[in-house]
Amino acid sequence: MERKAQISRKTGETEIKLDINLDGSGKSSIDTGVGFLNHMLELFAKHGLFDLEVGAKGDLHVDAHHTVEDVGIVLGQAIKEALGDKKSIKRYGSCFVPMDESLALVALDLSGRPFLVFDVNLPAEKLGNMETELVEEFFRAVAFNAGMNLHIKLLYGSNTHHIVEAIFKAFGRALDQAVTIDERINGVMSTKGSL
Repeated sequence: MERKAQISRKTGETEIKLDINLDGSGKSSIDTGVGFLNHMLELFAKHGLFDLEVGAKGDLHVDAHHTVEDVGIVLGQAIKEALGDKKSIKRYGSCFVPMDESLALVALDLSGRPFLVFDVNLPAEKLGNMETELVEEFFRAVAFNAGMNLHIKLLYGSNTHHIVEAIFKAFGRALDQAVTIDERINGVMSTKGSL
């Protein structure tokens, strides 16, 4: 069974088309109009071994907020759709990633109960044309649209680019763990029988 999804979303602020294959090889083609976000999504795909295509047009003349948040919404929806009934997935994933002086932890649960804990201090206000406060908005949108319990913690770090890069790499790797099929799991990984 192919675990793929294709989502399109159009509002008065953004127009987004996204394709994901959870069982890919890390190939990506990303064009959001926000250079730093493109770079982070490429890292997410590469380190999670997901095939990811994203095309987004947004009201960047205002700022990057709507584009970044809406890409997060669509990515979350695509992850949820690609997972289907979640049969035999490991459900949980976690990863520490070092990036020079920074160390980030991402832990997640594909529980169907969305939550975000974002315990990260980002020293710089902008990275390229993206405000760094949008990193939290992106992950909140992903978590709530994927039905994911997502915890992101910076243990230490001082360079904002390194910090955010470590987070996106760790997120890709943790999600790859969580979506991995384990044939020993009969149905879903829950005593309730549903996720």
